[in-house]
Amino acid sequence: MVEIEAVAVPVLRADCVSKSFGKVPVLFSINLDIYAGEVHALIGENGAGKTTLMKVLAGFHSPTSGQIYLDGEKVALPPNGETEKLGVVLIHQELNLAEQMSVEENVFLGREIMKGGVLDRAAMNAKVSEYLREIGLNISASDRVSDLSIAQKQMVEIIKAISRNARVLIMDEPTAVLTESETELFFQQVEHLKSKGVAIIFVSHKLGEVKSISDRVTVLRDGQWIGTHSVADLTLDAMARMMVGRELSDLFPPMNEIDVDAPVALEVNNLFAAGVEGVSFIQRQGEILGFSGLIGSGRSALFEAICGINPIYSGSVAVHGQARQFTSVAQARDAGIVYLTKDRKGKGLLLNQQMRPNLTLFSLPKFVKRFGIDRESEENALTRAIRRFDIRALDSGVNVGDLSGGNQQKLLLAKIMECDPSIVIIDEPTRGIDVGTKQQIYHFIAAIASEGVSVVVVSSEMPEVIGVSHRVIVMREGKIAGEVTGDAINEYEIVRYATGLKKESANV
Repeated sequence: MVEIEAVAVPVLRADCVSKSFGKVPVLFSINLDIYAGEVHALIGENGAGKTTLMKVLAGFHSPTSGQIYLDGEKVALPPNGETEKLGVVLIHQELNLAEQMSVEENVFLGREIMKGGVLDRAAMNAKVSEYLREIGLNISASDRVSDLSIAQKQMVEIIKAISRNARVLIMDEPTAVLTESETELFFQQVEHLKSKGVAIIFVSHKLGEVKSISDRVTVLRDGQWIGTHSVADLTLDAMARMMVGRELSDLFPPMNEIDVDAPVALEVNNLFAAGVEGVSFIQRQGEILGFSGLIGSGRSALFEAICGINPIYSGSVAVHGQARQFTSVAQARDAGIVYLTKDRKGKGLLLNQQMRPNLTLFSLPKFVKRFGIDRESEENALTRAIRRFDIRALDSGVNVGDLSGGNQQKLLLAKIMECDPSIVIIDEPTRGIDVGTKQQIYHFIAAIASEGVSVVVVSSEMPEVIGVSHRVIVMREGKIAGEVTGDAINEYEIVRYATGLKKESANV
């Protein structure tokens, strides 16, 4: 834990910073001090103002009032990323890489090393290779970015920032798509940067990580400063209470008992697909069935095949007793089965469109009348969805890309539920979501299951899959490694199956 000297000058300071967009205030007189060699966590619910504050500190937004200080001196930060030249680097949550270029080219894009008037590729390759070794990322500097996994792309973003000799590094959910081992390597790099005097602003919804890596934490709520404390002085529960302004002892809802004789809603038998090898299981009506396993275990690949996103090589799927093999998500939808993607921004929502078309696009046939689309019915559906899912926006005409991550996720849930499904598959239901919105989503899942909807929860968050599921199936290397029920639904048993320490002789 870094000790901040009373006489030390913050490398970056926000003094009574407020920000409004038009007539809408977003930040209210925020004070924030960032010191060299510390990790300062910034936490709060979705919509608390974290992203706006980060963009003000990085020069992407100008404060409506208040002042920014750099090394104790008043400064007007230059716009459009030019603040990087002052050593203040923001790593955005959304990846910002040139997909068709190599890792090396991405790292040095716009500031290439030249020798004799031509690109010095050897020097750039050597430097990037050194960064890759330091961070423990097993890829080549010459690899094309489009060929990398999401986690590897995120690590390339981190290397880009490191290569810029950042004095202040602002990171927005940097571990959201990283595995545990990648996160551990990333934290090692953070400690290395701290030792070199880099000031780090760490934004995360993973409070365990905040507690583990941060020195101090600042909490925002509804655009207002709630408090700044030493992390050592706060428990995880205390952080959560400050974020949401209420107790979260009921984060996970009580579980209803499942009728063991309930009809089978979904039956999968010996299914083979890309990344899936001979998987069999059943799910009953009204059951919340969790799927756990390490990244790459085949969880998402299984349900992408079941729902018609990817082809099934062999095996069978039955929905409510009727054999099905879908070649599109529309066919699956018409059979009552819907899939909520884990990539809400890339595959789930149209970020440049308003909420209404996003809500109704997937279920558009129900809104089509003889002479076109019934706009009044669409607006009524949006009004119901906003109320039912507590979607918070300045107005219903806002573009979806301007909503917070939590409100985007609630809109995505509303979108798939507009189809009136009987089977709902939710892949990573709360990725990048604050603890208050997590609570809402967990209670929503329990509510629809109590109405007889069968819910599959695919999650890499162990507490989540344990807290919401009636039964958990663990996958490993494309196969089902085991099933846990009752008191056996605990982290120890799930990890043993996921890592191959415990095996079952047959699929479920």
